[in-house]
Amino acid sequence: MRPDTPNTFHSERFALITGASRGIGRSIALQLAEDGYSILLNYHSRNDAAENVREQIIDLGQQCHLVPFDVSSAKETTECLSDIVKQFDPSVVVNNAGFARDGLLAMMSDEQWNDVLAVHLNGFYHVTRAVLPRMIRKRYGRIVNIVSISGQTGVAGQVNYSAAKAGIIGATRSLAVEVARRNITVNAVAPGFIDTEMLSELPSDEIQKTIPMRRIGSPEDVAHAVSFLVSEKASYITGQVLAVNGGLYT
Repeated sequence: MRPDTPNTFHSERFALITGASRGIGRSIALQLAEDGYSILLNYHSRNDAAENVREQIIDLGQQCHLVPFDVSSAKETTECLSDIVKQFDPSVVVNNAGFARDGLLAMMSDEQWNDVLAVHLNGFYHVTRAVLPRMIRKRYGRIVNIVSISGQTGVAGQVNYSAAKAGIIGATRSLAVEVARRNITVNAVAPGFIDTEMLSELPSDEIQKTIPMRRIGSPEDVAHAVSFLVSEKASYITGQVLAVNGGLYT
């Protein structure tokens, strides 16, 4: 089932979240399950971690279906989501899948450049394109793209990552205009320094000194922002980038 109107609650509402086996994606999946969504949990390779998240979602009283595929592959994404979208008709999509392969541009390999853009930018395109037609037909949908402060300000050593995230910000704003009349909102959440594996090898004490709030954010901080943007409280917000960064200049 799907919402008959935007304000109607059904326990069968489904949210598709990519890269949801760990980190920010995991927290988003758990938060949306608490909000009453059943979860379509995408991941690429970490099956054990995905199973663990699935069990936690079931403990929260919601369904969780694992949908493993590589978002950078148009073929895999289309083959996996064609039936999934027809069967579960997700009303929420969170494009979170991503990773970093940092390095100075002068020494960056083609693989570092292409792999990062393929997962982030092409992944957004492949997944959103697969789900969007049904949202348009039913005249309802919530799309949230997880971007980064790197895509807003630029970070040395992350030209590939910054380019990918900036591209998604541009796509977010353009798509929001395209589908606004169909009651579909498209927004982005831009985390700053968040306590995930990507931050594990960086000096946390030094990082905290650069943050006005003097603390590193948690994955839950990002999940709460996503929870708001997919709710009816945010029904008149679209094409926006919500920074979750403790006050860092953007």
